[in-house]
Amino acid sequence: MNGAMNPVEIEEAVSALASAPFDRAEFPYQFLTAFGNKTTTIQRLRAGSTNASDIDGGVLQRGNIHIATCAPGDVDATLKALRESPKTATAKAKFILATDGDVFQAEDLTAGDIVACNFQKFDDHFGLFLPLAGITTVAQIRESSFDIKATGRLNRLYVELLKENSD
Repeated sequence: MNGAMNPVEIEEAVSALASAPFDRAEFPYQFLTAFGNKTTTIQRLRAGSTNASDIDGGVLQRGNIHIATCAPGDVDATLKALRESPKTATAKAKFILATDGDVFQAEDLTAGDIVACNFQKFDDHFGLFLPLAGITTVAQIRESSFDIKATGRLNRLYVELLKENSD
């Protein structure tokens, strides 16, 4: 894990992912990338050398998260399978996440917090997953996720205004 991405950058990456067309095979890697995982980390997971998942189409990052994408309508069953997976426990995953590109469900296994929303809205809950980026002052940041979104948008607006008007 690297602490190179700040919450605003993560929010931007997660928002872009939430609004992009859903790619069932790529989503777990895109999600992990949005939280600052390095290319080499993703390549190792993709190759299977560090992916400990026992769920079809699952990606399990040891000590972090167990993600599975599924067929439309199978999110509840998939999240249950992730929760009951012996690998989720042995790999000490902190989060489980299931999505079919329409419904998004996730659970913080440590705190017990649950997110269930439309896929396009999962970026509103990105604060829950900040520990994946090594950001642990989560309670504060989670409460201010909307502030972070606003800051990111203001930042982009400011950059655009500067381009248009150098004064």
